[in-house]
Amino acid sequence: MRHVIVAATLIASLFVVRSSTSHAENWPQWRGPTGNGLSNESGIATEWSRDRNIAWRLPLPGPAGATPIVWENRIFVTSSVGAEEGADLVLLCISTDGKELWRATVGSGNLNARTTEGNSASPTPVTDGKHVWTFFGTGVLACYDFSGNEVWKFDVQDRYGKIDIQFGMSSTPVLDGEHLYMQLLHGTWRGDYLVQKAIKLDKNTGREVWAVDRNTEPGIKSIDMQETKHSYASPIFYDDGRQQFFVTHGADATVGHSPDDGHEIWRLGGLNGPSSLNSGDFDPTFRFVASPTAIPGTIVVPTAKRGPSVALRVDETLTGRVAEPSDHIRWTNDKTPDVCCPLIVDGLVYFVRKSGQVYCVDLGTGDELYFENTHRQQHRSSPIYCDGRIYSTARDGHTTVLKAGRQFEIVAENDLEETMTATPVISNGTLYMRTYDALYAIRAK
Repeated sequence: MRHVIVAATLIASLFVVRSSTSHAENWPQWRGPTGNGLSNESGIATEWSRDRNIAWRLPLPGPAGATPIVWENRIFVTSSVGAEEGADLVLLCISTDGKELWRATVGSGNLNARTTEGNSASPTPVTDGKHVWTFFGTGVLACYDFSGNEVWKFDVQDRYGKIDIQFGMSSTPVLDGEHLYMQLLHGTWRGDYLVQKAIKLDKNTGREVWAVDRNTEPGIKSIDMQETKHSYASPIFYDDGRQQFFVTHGADATVGHSPDDGHEIWRLGGLNGPSSLNSGDFDPTFRFVASPTAIPGTIVVPTAKRGPSVALRVDETLTGRVAEPSDHIRWTNDKTPDVCCPLIVDGLVYFVRKSGQVYCVDLGTGDELYFENTHRQQHRSSPIYCDGRIYSTARDGHTTVLKAGRQFEIVAENDLEETMTATPVISNGTLYMRTYDALYAIRAK
């Protein structure tokens, strides 16, 4: 299994298949069983409110943006204890009937970003059904068993250098097989180069397998030259059964690394203009937040601000630096979601912009099918798909449910009236939503 926005580990159909009957499944990582926001379940609620279709509500010890993960009858989620700077940071284990089973204090020293926009409990845990791995913006990375016993723990700053990032490290690690992968893309300079790392660890011990410098864009060799130094995005792991890449995303480029030794195989650069991909001016505040989304044969790469979104064709010839004109560029759209990850379903790509606008693009041609408004509040949660429906949640707790397809159609609108930046989760017939105040279990009656 894998964590975050992973591409397929099995076969291409796993990304688009839907069952006509409910098929219970775990949600072991930020964006679901296959790491791209797709659920294979059915019968999930499309309508709810604070007093409708709520199976239970469990208050949480503090605010956070980390998404819960689910394995069978256990839910894992991280949180700060209170909203104050310096607060403890904890991993919670909660039963699927809404009871807290245990909590482990993983570290302390919580840091808040822009007061309430985020904090050190932003990265999402990941599990393989036996252990759970959790990372905090303070640099603490830890592994626990399902009984709450610490297996190993260390601070990545002790090993890889002090984290220097304006609004806090929020990148979620990726789990693949026996290894945990990380990207640490931030703003410390060593001589003429940014110190940016791609890392592979033994998941059982935390031992380093490899750690490579993730080099800046060609020609950027001085602190006085321009390149965005901060990335708030998470990496993905691409595996279509023939090719495997650990994909890092930040510092104006998306890079595919060899899982064997970390060396760079390909690079999609020029994402912060001006370039053939981005016609705008260079923006020193350009920073990736949204992560790529992959299906076999394609990686859809979002950028930031007024930058583009790019569909990258993946085949055996994908090597070196990719720039237009190139057969590896399926298409480029001049808009990007900025914060929310793209969603790919049945040959269509859905983008939810931070402002609540939604647009849909044909995956094969790049043709834009619609561009419409939904709830016009800030969106920081990534959309998910289940049973013909797309769930998109705004920061104020308002969720718009859309019908998947080539035409724009709102199915339902629901409001929990609580701040929410975590991504919704679907597992075993239940929609789980984590707000700054509580964890909700939502079930259709």
